[in-house]
Amino acid sequence: MPSFVETPDWSAIPEPQDDGGARHLTWSKVPAIPLPATDGSMVDLATLRGRTIVYAYPRTGQPHVPNPDGWDMIPGARGCSPQSCAFRDHFAELQAHGVKHLFGLSTQDSAYQREAAERLHLPFALLSDSGFALTKAMRLPTFETAGMTLLKRLTLVIEDGVVDHVFYPVFPPDRNATDVLAWLANR
Repeated sequence: MPSFVETPDWSAIPEPQDDGGARHLTWSKVPAIPLPATDGSMVDLATLRGRTIVYAYPRTGQPHVPNPDGWDMIPGARGCSPQSCAFRDHFAELQAHGVKHLFGLSTQDSAYQREAAERLHLPFALLSDSGFALTKAMRLPTFETAGMTLLKRLTLVIEDGVVDHVFYPVFPPDRNATDVLAWLANR
């Protein structure tokens, strides 16, 4: 049974602007870097055949644990759980549009991510780049807050190890899955 996630008032949260931080990603090859997944496997995005969707997000919060000070006022920071739940809710539709693999990606470790994946009842794995290997190799856009380096929210459409399309910036996060579906429908 999917858990309830409160949707923020997006009009009260600053919208991220395109700073060009993802412009270099389209048509780039994904480097061969295995990442730990919440299902206990290691996933190398470079070796996956077919269409893969990877949505990168800053961090999931935990119930009853406050976010860092000023979190909601950082453009694009808020909304990781609503984004994940939207991908969960549209999982079957994404598969029907040819998506063979779907992953969330953050710099949180797998144990932290596992709690979110279980709580949100995600039918796909979350990938951990806690060592920043993929982030650095692909020059994924990041920001810093409260002593943490976090990924800016973006979504990669990867075809046979090559980035075919990038959604960046992503806002509001809970609409990202439907934006991806609309793009896939027009392919």
